[in-house]
Amino acid sequence: MKNIKLREFKNSDLNELMTVWENASKLAHSFLSEEFFEKERYNIPNIYIPNADTLVAENEGNVIGFISMIDNEIGGLFVDPEFHGVGVGTYLVDKVREIHCNLIVEVFEDNTIGRRFYTSYGFKIIDKTFHSGSGKTMIIMKYISKC
Repeated sequence: MKNIKLREFKNSDLNELMTVWENASKLAHSFLSEEFFEKERYNIPNIYIPNADTLVAENEGNVIGFISMIDNEIGGLFVDPEFHGVGVGTYLVDKVREIHCNLIVEVFEDNTIGRRFYTSYGFKIIDKTFHSGSGKTMIIMKYISKC
């Protein structure tokens, strides 16, 4: 992608990463409570990021998206809404596919933006589960590559 660089997450990226997460989450997860968001604001820097391999996408030195992986599971994929539809999410998933042939992701059933992205990428629904922290249904999707 033109002008988009991918690189490993650095601790100095945290504030920008949280801004991307917040902007993208408010758009894709408008059905979630403020209480849920407040817990995630704590969990992301203190639990999720330290236990994941995170790759950031940057444009002109600014973080515009990221993907966090726990083994072959996409723990989080967020792109700043200003950059939706230009291939940043695809670029990030393509990059992690270089390492993991088969990917799995859980996406909220009500997250039409995320579900549309993963479906168009080629992920298939394999199961549903209940997310106790939000009271919402999650869809488990899998991507099987020919590696």
